[in-house]
Amino acid sequence: MIQGHNRTTTACKLLLSGLAVALIVISLGASAEAQDDVIRTETSLVQLNVGVVDRQGHAITSLSQNDFVVYEDNVRRPIVAFEPTEAPFSLVMLLDMSGSTATFRQQIQQAALRFLDALGPEDRVAVVSFNGKGVHELVGFGTDRRKTAYAISIATGSGDTMLYDGLKYSLKRLAGEGKRRKAIVALTDGLDTEVRKNDRAVVAKAAEADVTTAIKPEASSALNSVLADADRQGVTIFPLALPSGDPKRLPLPDPLIIAQYAAARTRLQMLADRTGGQVSEIRRLDQLAKLYAEVAASLRTLYSIAYQPPNPGARDGKWRAIRIEVEKNDLIARTKPGYYAR
Repeated sequence: MIQGHNRTTTACKLLLSGLAVALIVISLGASAEAQDDVIRTETSLVQLNVGVVDRQGHAITSLSQNDFVVYEDNVRRPIVAFEPTEAPFSLVMLLDMSGSTATFRQQIQQAALRFLDALGPEDRVAVVSFNGKGVHELVGFGTDRRKTAYAISIATGSGDTMLYDGLKYSLKRLAGEGKRRKAIVALTDGLDTEVRKNDRAVVAKAAEADVTTAIKPEASSALNSVLADADRQGVTIFPLALPSGDPKRLPLPDPLIIAQYAAARTRLQMLADRTGGQVSEIRRLDQLAKLYAEVAASLRTLYSIAYQPPNPGARDGKWRAIRIEVEKNDLIARTKPGYYAR
């Protein structure tokens, strides 16, 4: 019995020793994985989509990596990755299906279908809509234009406008698209319901003389969260601004409402400016298809450049200014002006 007991005790000790070794290995592996995460964060690249035009505004699409010089905070940085203008995109078509767009759904869908025709065959497209019931992915990324067209044709909804939720979701999905060039084309009036509630509270407390300047569009946490995510991935955002959100078209000149609409439109401009995109103002619905085609053409003229920042591990929240120059005379490069190191 004593010998049997000793054998059992020895086996238990061996088992415990094995478990201890396994835990050490797992712990070391987790530590190494965490260390890898730190390294990946510290060596992260800044991604840029860059458009180049001549003095007459004509797009130049034949440049090479050696034609570009990148500066961050006036310090020249080495370009470590470059994609020419013909490289394919991963693209989210983000459709506002809230109540404010219900009366012109057919025009929206027809214009979006025209947009598909203008894309390259290798461009991967996802269709995401938002309405009062939330954000909906109607079709995931792919190159099958029939599936994408069907998804556009069934987009519907009513109720609140969840624009920033839609943008956050789109950026999350784009994160799974690897190192491809990335963009969001967002058709919206810009009047996000939750953000507008905050704006309404601000102007309600403001003195009458201060109403027009009371809202600080750049202070919106929803906007800044989207911009931070877009910065990290190098995603360019192209808002198509519907006339229903235009402060100049309001039927009643109420200063409180005008201030809210103006702030929403300013945020659309900030989304474009900070990511290197552009806002397309839709003044008439019959212009919609033409503007979609112009955005598709703009995508086809963008180069993608990645560079190593001087201090990649410095997450101090400070602004880093970006400047791009083209070494050929009389050419103008356009990209996002910088980013906050978060």
